Amino acid sequence: MQQALPTLRLLSFSAAMLAATAALASSHREAPFITTVPKVDASDFYMFMSYEQGRGDYVTLIANYLPLQDAYGGPNYFSLDPNALYEIHLDTNGDAKEDLTFQFRFKNKLNNIALTIGDKSVPIPLIQAGTISEPRAAALNVNESYTLDIVRGDRRSGQRQSVTNASNGASSFDKPVDNIGKKTIANYEAYAAKHIYPVNIPGCAMPGKVFVGQRKDPFAVNLGTIFDLVNAPVSVITDPTLIGAVPNQLDDKNVTTLALEVHKSCLASANEPVIGGWTTASLRQARVLDPAPKPGHQNTDKAGGAWVQVSRLGMPLVNEVVIGLPDKDRFNSSKPKDDAQFANYVTNPTLPALIETVLSIPGTAPKNLPRTDLVTAFLTGIKGVNQPAHVVASEMLRLNTNIAPVPFAQQNRLGIVGNILAGGKDNAGFPNGRRPKDDVVDVALVAVMGGLCMANGDNDALGFGASCKPANVPLGATSLKLHDAVDQATVPLLGSFPYLYTPVGGTN
Repeated sequence: MQQALPTLRLLSFSAAMLAATAALASSHREAPFITTVPKVDASDFYMFMSYEQGRGDYVTLIANYLPLQDAYGGPNYFSLDPNALYEIHLDTNGDAKEDLTFQFRFKNKLNNIALTIGDKSVPIPLIQAGTISEPRAAALNVNESYTLDIVRGDRRSGQRQSVTNASNGASSFDKPVDNIGKKTIANYEAYAAKHIYPVNIPGCAMPGKVFVGQRKDPFAVNLGTIFDLVNAPVSVITDPTLIGAVPNQLDDKNVTTLALEVHKSCLASANEPVIGGWTTASLRQARVLDPAPKPGHQNTDKAGGAWVQVSRLGMPLVNEVVIGLPDKDRFNSSKPKDDAQFANYVTNPTLPALIETVLSIPGTAPKNLPRTDLVTAFLTGIKGVNQPAHVVASEMLRLNTNIAPVPFAQQNRLGIVGNILAGGKDNAGFPNGRRPKDDVVDVALVAVMGGLCMANGDNDALGFGASCKPANVPLGATSLKLHDAVDQATVPLLGSFPYLYTPVGGTN
């Protein structure tokens, strides 16, 4: 796609995408095929300037996979798929194509620990045979490891080079076993920290960091209520004093995190400080099942052929509630440059009408059609904030690497929307990238129901378009008060890389 989409398509596309984020803003089980292969299901993607003290010139990239993990999910727990390719892509010039790709491949090695029972040596049924405190502990029955490559240019035909451990030059990294429980791993936080590696990235003068492992799910949402036709009183979700009225339904869930910290000079240029990012996962095109698998680990299936992308996630949640059911799998296999193919699903977005219906608030959808406010904020980036100079409209997160990070305590949980409302100085949040603290559900609810137009005023103060004005927002000031009654800002997080909190353990 060399040119921007036609205007109406762009407007509808961005409106629908933003509406989608209002429903959940995380991507769990969003398409029929991905429900059959949860190990390659991307749930969240974050991209932000590191706010750890002294790391403000670094970009943190976080891709979460395998959502809704129960901490007690043994005995095999949640290793990633050695027959899959996990990737983080970066568009460094705004043309909707990847210029840099970080590729993760996994290996799960069975150590075949056995016990002598009578006169027989019998393999144990567990992935651990005792306590664990170090990488590659003798008690681990399965060692999980991974390699990391950087590809410049096209993800399949570009130049591929290995990212290596800056301490010892190794090209293989250990992944910590999941948080089985206190008896197996007494101090999981300390154990996991031993798997944060300094890395040398080819073509980058500054060393980075990598961590892959289980984390507490950082996302907060009123999940069941949202999908039960927004089963919540309007009086609650329009009262700002009740932003934390109900518990976070993901509070006891874990995810598997792929986290990178890379100096901004390695990702952006002096001429274009804005980068776009998204994550994908791919499987081999063919798989044969062995009816009599040999002893070993995951020997039932034999995979081969070309890589086929089956998961895609950039901006939170496009596929979950925008793309029609027949094409959800096709969207997961698509690239940003080809997003025009889905325009038929979004020229008339259904979510605003659904909100009107299920909440019994007819006539509340904004009237400023086409929705130039949403195009600016979510499809092309905001001019002067995170819009590339030569942007091609497409769905991905965009981050201006010249905007300095804001310390955690001063971050506005509503990102740029909250900053506009507060008259503050925090332009480092969603949709200028996405930080773990950013309450993207509430941001999206505000924006999709016209909040940006309330802030834009009658004189197009923020450049969202002349028709984006208070008169075209039936909800009026109420549009600025919408929320899902779960407060993202209260989710526990770390103050340094990899930022996401220690996972919930199988036992307390």
